[in-house]
Amino acid sequence: MSGWWSKAAIHGADGFRRRARLEDAANPRNEITVLRCYDGAGEYGMTTVQREGTRVVSWNIAKGRQAWRDLLQMDADIALLQEAGPIPPEVADSVQVSGHEPWNADLYDRFAMVVQLSDRVKVEWFEQIDPISETKPNQIAVSGIGTIAAAKVTPVDGLPFVAVSMYARWIRPHPTAGSRWFVGYSDGSAHRIISDLSAFIGSTDPRTHRILAAGDLNLIHGATDDNPLELPARARSVMSRMDALGMEFLGPQYPDGRQAHPAPTGLPPDTKNVPTYYTPGQSPETAQNQLDYAFASRGFHESVQVRALNSVQDWGPSDHCRLLIEIAGEEKHS
Repeated sequence: MSGWWSKAAIHGADGFRRRARLEDAANPRNEITVLRCYDGAGEYGMTTVQREGTRVVSWNIAKGRQAWRDLLQMDADIALLQEAGPIPPEVADSVQVSGHEPWNADLYDRFAMVVQLSDRVKVEWFEQIDPISETKPNQIAVSGIGTIAAAKVTPVDGLPFVAVSMYARWIRPHPTAGSRWFVGYSDGSAHRIISDLSAFIGSTDPRTHRILAAGDLNLIHGATDDNPLELPARARSVMSRMDALGMEFLGPQYPDGRQAHPAPTGLPPDTKNVPTYYTPGQSPETAQNQLDYAFASRGFHESVQVRALNSVQDWGPSDHCRLLIEIAGEEKHS
């Protein structure tokens, strides 16, 4: 059981009827209170099932300093950051990051990061090296600049998984292309990210790996062919390639986030996209498009819930909102 429930009647394998309440996303820990009704005997008992779980925040912080301070108030365990700059001194003692500098650190001023925020998890960062065919167990070959960070995360109450922060930065076409695309294209970076994380997949059976990948792909999911802000066929190629790797698309999609009103153009009428980014001149209230997403290995994805904290009051100091990712832990009865 995982997710954001208000109230739900749950039937267990032992035949007991249970009523469970899971506290909302603002609560630091997931706790389910279960009422057991014993048939025939007329006896009732209360038990509390605690699923500590792991709380992950994915966020493009646009090199902001306030975002680091806000992270410390979320009682999260891990942050998957994009466009992260230097860690503010007042925060440095409260977080842990990789001690390895990316091989291309001098080529860009912002990077993807995996940040440890609590002692409820053990984090082993993969050192980023240039793209070669073989790596050591503690390394990851990276083909893009500032696009990916990865770490092995072991919760105190759960199984380990690989956490990947993704940032599909914009790339401009080569001058010989004579292109008018001033901003460029992001699918090139996205495909580099997919190639890099593919190193953690060594079987066609997705049950052999547990990977959580989240971040800013700078792509609009489900964009129709007339969408003026997207290269729809190329965006679809990114999503289909993730699916081919056994990486399940987790959205977030409505109702796990507020939808834009009116709906943006270039999307199907039944779109479930939720805005996660606003452009210069917009605000959280007028944000239109979704650029941030989460994926998890097929099978593992069943224990993962994702929500966009994109209400006006929850948005935060960046032009991207946060994705709150909850990974269910093992049951502990009391």
